[in-house]
Amino acid sequence: MDSCVLLDLFVNVSQALPLQSETAQSFQLQAMHVHHGLSPNADAWATFCLDLCAQYKTPLQIARVQVPKDTGSGIESAARQVRYAALLNTSADYVVLAHHADDQAETFLLQLLRGAGAKGLASMASRDESRRLLRPLLDISHAELVSYATARQLRWVDDESNEDTHYDRNFFRHQVLPILEQRFPAVKTTLARSASHLAEASSLLDDLAQLDAQQCLQGLQLRVDALAQLTPPRARNLLRWWLVSQQQPLPSTQRLQEMLNQLLGAKTDAVMKVAVDSANGVWLRRYQHLAYIEINLPEQPIAMIWQGEDALELPDHSRLLFERKQGSGLAAERLGIKKLRIAHRIGGERFKPDIARPTRTLKHLLQEASIPPWQRERLPLIYCDDALAVVPNIGVASHLQATSDEIGLVITWLGV
Repeated sequence: MDSCVLLDLFVNVSQALPLQSETAQSFQLQAMHVHHGLSPNADAWATFCLDLCAQYKTPLQIARVQVPKDTGSGIESAARQVRYAALLNTSADYVVLAHHADDQAETFLLQLLRGAGAKGLASMASRDESRRLLRPLLDISHAELVSYATARQLRWVDDESNEDTHYDRNFFRHQVLPILEQRFPAVKTTLARSASHLAEASSLLDDLAQLDAQQCLQGLQLRVDALAQLTPPRARNLLRWWLVSQQQPLPSTQRLQEMLNQLLGAKTDAVMKVAVDSANGVWLRRYQHLAYIEINLPEQPIAMIWQGEDALELPDHSRLLFERKQGSGLAAERLGIKKLRIAHRIGGERFKPDIARPTRTLKHLLQEASIPPWQRERLPLIYCDDALAVVPNIGVASHLQATSDEIGLVITWLGV
């Protein structure tokens, strides 16, 4: 019902906008139905959506997904993850969802009983720019949506699983909130308001983390010595913000404290490796005075040819960037280089990036440049014919470097 109301509203708005004023901009509307295949009625629901969108003259995309049954987080969570993945795998400017005030109150209670912090208790955002999500009904109650749907004589279908109190959200909806409403009639509005207050607090914590990051970040890495100068709450706040900025899931409070303890307590030459998302091979590492995120990907040999592209994606999803600069990089134009071979390390390579110093082993150069061991093994090497021409982020072979009056090719490796 919520989604049918949302569709009806947006169809009417899309038709009315161009009539409001000469400067009003219309938009293209498309609907999506995620077919989970969990209910025996799933095919009938898809047929209903096709008929409804045909009535509205709105294009419909049906995304069929497979919900894993063995994630350990429950079928409700697994279905939500694949649903969002399908919704966000579009080229749309925004994905608009029908969550309402009752949903927000339920989410707040769920997060509260999970021991969530400010970010989790902030629940759902009405506007989530990072994921292109809009939730315009978040301040509207379920009862108001029912009144609208009834007055507009809308048609909809009900998901029978919404009555199953085995699921946590349904338990709150059908058993907990009705009891609370008997004593506190405005409980849903109040909980939604609390979520809004905590969203503001969470935003302030992010602002504080960004201020601390100015002193603690070195590129994408976190300086451990600067982190140690912060009070424990600010250090945890910054570490949490940094992990999220690296597209990693929020750890539990206990896990976050363990990460912080190991980062600050490890000796400079210690091998530190703490799981961030072990299922996907993501680890928190410390090398010398910096904290890194390491993503373990299956080793895949590199055998590629550059033929003038601005960027190349390597098999492990890292990227090579090629930029032409005055007086810097590889003298590709002077040497007439049209192609470059890209390969992985095999060991024993020798390299001379400095004309004033002797040729040295690549292993020694990488150690001297403080490249972490796990990145050294994945570092792509650039060859001109059979000669090692460029080691990204290290240098260019001295006899192949562009002079100050030449346009050179600067090659940068962006690891993952």
